[in-house]
Parts: sequence; C-alpha cells; structure tokens
Amino acid sequence: MTQHVTITTDAGEMPAHLWLPPTGHGPGIVVLQEIFGVSDYVQRRAAQLAEQGYVVVAPEIFWRLGVTSPVEGDDALQQGMGLVQRLDWDAAVGDAAATVQWLRDRDEVTAGVGVLGFCFGGGLGYAVAAHLESGDADDTAPLDALVSYYGSALPGLHEDLTVTAPSLHHFGLADSFIDTETVRRIEASLTRQPATVVETYAGADHAFDNDDMPWHDPASSTLAWSTTAQFLRERLPVA
Repeated sequence: MTQHVTITTDAGEMPAHLWLPPTGHGPGIVVLQEIFGVSDYVQRRAAQLAEQGYVVVAPEIFWRLGVTSPVEGDDALQQGMGLVQRLDWDAAVGDAAATVQWLRDRDEVTAGVGVLGFCFGGGLGYAVAAHLESGDADDTAPLDALVSYYGSALPGLHEDLTVTAPSLHHFGLADSFIDTETVRRIEASLTRQPATVVETYAGADHAFDNDDMPWHDPASSTLAWSTTAQFLRERLPVA
C-alpha cells in the first residue's frame, strides 16, 4: 500500500509516495521519476522494490512547478520535456538529496540507502550521487548504491561529475535520444571507477523498461531488472 508523505525542503513540503516492505523495515531506496512524473509504471517498480524488502520513496520532483501528478495524453512527451526545460536543476538535485536524508532518518530504514532513477531520474540520480560525495550536502552521507536507467542527462554530466559509489547503468543501443557513440563514451568515462558497471542492450530503445510505452523491450527489460535486483542484493542486502 502506498502512503502519501511530505519531505521538508528549503522551499516547503514536497509531496512523495512511500512503500514499506512486508517486514516493515529494511534498506532504503529513493526512486526518481521519468519526465512523465511518478507515473503508474514508476509506482509499479517502486512497489516491486518494496516487495523485495526495501523501504521505497518516490518524490514528486516537479512539485516546484506546481505539478504533482503524472502528465498524460497524446502530448505527454512534449509536456514532460517542457517541464524539464522549466525545472531548476540545482533545486531538483537538492530536493532529491533531501529525500535521501529523509529516508536515512526513517526508523524503518535499518541499513544503507540507494537511488534508482529512470530516464530524467537516472541522470538526476547521478547528479545527486556526485552532490552527496562533494561535501556540499550538509549532514548527508554518500549513497550506498546507484542504479540509472538510460539517464538522459548523463551525456552532459559524465565528464564533469565523478561518482565513486557503487553504480549500475543501463543503456539501449538503439536509443532514440542517446546514440550508440555517446553511450560508449559514457561507458568509457563511468567505468574508470572500479565500482561502476554499464550494461548495454542491443536493439533496445530509450525507456525500454517502461511497459506502458511503445519503446518497451520485454527481453531487455527482464534482463535489466534481474541485473538490478542482483546488484541491489549485493550493495543493499536485505536481512
């Protein structure tokens, strides 16, 4: 069952969704949304993580724009891209970092905290991990794990920001938004860190994990989710 919660930020209370595991406690995972918001798909993935034993929270990152529900309709992609263009990136990084701290402070969280992000959220998660390692975030420890699915901001981040936390990145090699040459550059850059793994999927487009989208690739999605689950079990083991 989803609980509706709020997270205190420097601009007020940010709405978020919380899922508890069957035991009621465990490691924490912050799930960061696609450009469509905390969609039904994102909520399904968050619920699956909770079933695996994690305390999961998904913040409404577009809340500063007055948007706290998913964008839908035939023009959802255009709406989502418009929201991202209007978004204050630094504020979004700060809000996501505040969510990490909020989760660490929960009594239900009995181990480390990781971030899992999709598309927009995958790039945001990488920026949050770098922010938490930079020392600019007060009283917040570095991430214990990061999983990024086709992080859309990574082409502009990987050369300037370094993340040493254990991280797993998924990219399709038929991505309509991140071409294969760029994926390979990102892979070469990120894997300079020994705890970083980049997995690629031949024939998979952007958003290949989202089964509500025409780009969904069932085989790649299943393989990537299995790899994600194994990575999280190793980095954020459930007691």
